[in-house]
Amino acid sequence: MKNGIKMADIAREIGVSVVTVSNALAGRDGVSDSLRKKICETAEKMGYKPSGSRSDKKTAYRPKLGKNVGILTSERFVGNRGTFYWELTASVSNKLAELNVYTIYECISAKNEKEKILPKIITENKIDGIIVIGQIRRMYIELLSSIDIPLIFVDFYDNRFDVDSVNSDSYYGGYMLTDYLVEMGHRKIGFFGNVTATSSIHDRFLGYVKCIMENNLEYRYEWTIDDRDEYGKLFDNITFPEELPTAFVCNCDETAFRVISALKSKGIRIPEDISVVGYDNYTVSSICVPTITTIEVDIDKMAEVSVEIMAKKLINPSYREGRRIIMGRLIEKESVFNIRGSYGDKINEG
Repeated sequence: MKNGIKMADIAREIGVSVVTVSNALAGRDGVSDSLRKKICETAEKMGYKPSGSRSDKKTAYRPKLGKNVGILTSERFVGNRGTFYWELTASVSNKLAELNVYTIYECISAKNEKEKILPKIITENKIDGIIVIGQIRRMYIELLSSIDIPLIFVDFYDNRFDVDSVNSDSYYGGYMLTDYLVEMGHRKIGFFGNVTATSSIHDRFLGYVKCIMENNLEYRYEWTIDDRDEYGKLFDNITFPEELPTAFVCNCDETAFRVISALKSKGIRIPEDISVVGYDNYTVSSICVPTITTIEVDIDKMAEVSVEIMAKKLINPSYREGRRIIMGRLIEKESVFNIRGSYGDKINEG
């Protein structure tokens, strides 16, 4: 070991055999939960690093926990299978199963969220930890955070509560999308999304505004357009301002898909007349015509980090991670028109 700490040192410190330490760190059976927790905590405090083999890296600090974790999602995010949150939930559940952690899913109805009614998986003491995927109301966050149980937020955060969270880099993602449109020659760029609906949308909007300001472009209030009602349900009918920009940054692919459909129904060509970009890079961005340029969220990495944090919390409830940010990447598809390359820089400056 580079740091000199070996399993024998951990075994000597605790007073157990090297085999017991090895089994505990590798997540194998034959070690009680309490002893496993003590061994993992001692290893971490002593600075133990596993060997460089692929097998060791995969199993270190991933004990077979034999616990139950609840996954909660507000019903406004529960739509058809194949959506972003369905994929993220499935990935988290699969990775928990690898640790012998069983997932119990429950949807929070709008009524229960508004009236602050706890999920049955909590009131019936069925779970050892909670992962909330997707934004919930602040008053409901207050309710959940008051319960003495490991808690993680995924794809949102709230600065008023000291709760660990895992998020995509929405701020930089919004900036990247807008900057890409600027590179393509666009000077009149709008934003689709209720700015304060979720922390992710808000951050994407702020990234959009940063790019608008950096490039000395005009920010027009009427070009920031809501895409959902106060309950988070996406509008069936989209209303556009009288004067349209040449491009829209949309807070998610589903909204981008709806915007494209609404614009096409008005006889507007995409991307020749108006370019549209989205966020998430899930199924709808590829089946849309044209396909949607977007930011790909690393769902697998978000799920992996979320599960690793929860595993540590299940072993040590006092463990704190803070906020983890997962980078995304720009995926160029067919929904953006290169104004600069086709007509020069002046066409869109008026």
